[in-house]
Amino acid sequence: MPSTTTHPRTKHIFVTGGVVSSLGKGLTCASIGMLLEHRGLRVRLQKFDPYINVDPGTMSPYQHGEVYVLDDGAETDLDLGHYERFTNAPLSRDCNYTTGKIYLSVIEKERAGDYLGKTVQVIPHVTDEIKAAIRKLATDDVDVVITEIGGTVGDIEGLPFLEAIRQFALDVGKQNCLYIHLTLIPYLKAAGEAKSKPTQHSVEQLRRIGIQPDILICRTEREMPRDMAEKIAMFCNVETRSVIEERDKTVSIYEVPLSLSENKLDELIVEKLGLRTAPLDISDWRAMLQKVLHPAQEVNIAVVGKYIKYQDAYKSVYEALDHAGIALSSRVVVRRVESEEIERDGAERVLGGVDGILVPGGFGYRGVAGKVEAIRFARERQIPFFGICLGLQCAVIEFARNVLGLEDANTTEIDRNCRHPVVCLLDEQFAITQMGGTMRLGLYPTALLPGSLASVAYGSDFVQERHRHRYEFNNAYRAQFEAAGMVFSGTSPDGPLVEVIELRDHPWFLAVQCHPEFRSKPTKSHPLFRGFVKASLERREVRKRSEATRPRAAG
Repeated sequence: MPSTTTHPRTKHIFVTGGVVSSLGKGLTCASIGMLLEHRGLRVRLQKFDPYINVDPGTMSPYQHGEVYVLDDGAETDLDLGHYERFTNAPLSRDCNYTTGKIYLSVIEKERAGDYLGKTVQVIPHVTDEIKAAIRKLATDDVDVVITEIGGTVGDIEGLPFLEAIRQFALDVGKQNCLYIHLTLIPYLKAAGEAKSKPTQHSVEQLRRIGIQPDILICRTEREMPRDMAEKIAMFCNVETRSVIEERDKTVSIYEVPLSLSENKLDELIVEKLGLRTAPLDISDWRAMLQKVLHPAQEVNIAVVGKYIKYQDAYKSVYEALDHAGIALSSRVVVRRVESEEIERDGAERVLGGVDGILVPGGFGYRGVAGKVEAIRFARERQIPFFGICLGLQCAVIEFARNVLGLEDANTTEIDRNCRHPVVCLLDEQFAITQMGGTMRLGLYPTALLPGSLASVAYGSDFVQERHRHRYEFNNAYRAQFEAAGMVFSGTSPDGPLVEVIELRDHPWFLAVQCHPEFRSKPTKSHPLFRGFVKASLERREVRKRSEATRPRAAG
């Protein structure tokens, strides 16, 4: 949307969190960005993560959730996925900084002599580096930069970031900065009431650092009474109208922006920052939510992975399935299946009754046998199948073993000495010894076979998708696979890298080496997810008709 602001200087919103982690700062930032965009403002978003890792790329999904990959190949925090799904703000590696990334930059400058022999300290050198990262987004074509500070107030790792944003208001003028603090109002069932004291203590910690929040957003299970808002306002030194309720959502995270708007958060931000904007128009968002809240039908999809126990490990996959459901006015019911469960109990018992099977990405040998068995079940039972990254590689392994009869077929990631390495390391990966940021990362082009499932779904014979992997299909086996019915429907434009595979004589069997889930939005679902869910819905209808016409046993 075009900007309607006449202010020459970019405004800044800093979002901090208190009491506990996982309150939803990322969703709140994304929602604020969405509301401001729908007022005609040009928005950028970034997140500062206090951990010392340089980026999330080598962190366990159990600790950190999924690694979200951007067009430029940056491996980032999963909250950037919320930013992209809720807004149209462009994201780059400048939108996610960790303590490790900041310190690495400072140390590299010290080694290069940039500090001219000075003692390098947290203040001013580290805080200056953090402020420089904020300024990178404050370009002439940006009206508002929203910066999320990860962790909670009081975390020792986060102190340099809080000190930096405190200083930032002095640098650019307080009239150009807004501090929003997200906090928790816990409800104690034994006492039968909500408690504001944790919020008071959290704000007190923030004020000790030198930051007075302008707006408090209070996460709560139940409606917050007026007198509690007044009490919080008095003890935390904010206006009562600046205490915003954010009640838990039971159906969809996409309700959050509407809830904040109903509590007049966007009006408050516009007023406090002195912004001139167009009236808020979120009719498109409301229309999308109507499909979420009132689906016409439902479909059951099994997601077979190795990190299923942790919800955020496949966050973007689950969201992309929901987006496809929205586009098709359907509710996608996800059956989360640990791949090792299939190894233990068998595919028939675990996957019986599902309408579609999706196998997402992952690393390492654990659970691969279960994924392979799930794919065999989908192939033989004509169940719609969608494989992503490792899902493609497992589909290749399954086909080699059970169709081509290559019993020892495998990926060299699991067995370096297997007789039939149908999946192997990329040539450029052999000499790499460092783990972080060394895979095939970011946006790459793919040429699609005209008339293929992929080409029809995309409506194009040329696409670009984000990648994050080290291993590829081994072209030495391509002729054997093609002769047996596998279609290599997507390759790198120059031909050697296999990007998409399909099967002839199957209703919908498709796997991709990329991660299409990273480019899906609730208002614009990804075409491959939409095609997969549509095929699954069609299978469900066929099965229902078959069951309806099946003769019932007498008696």
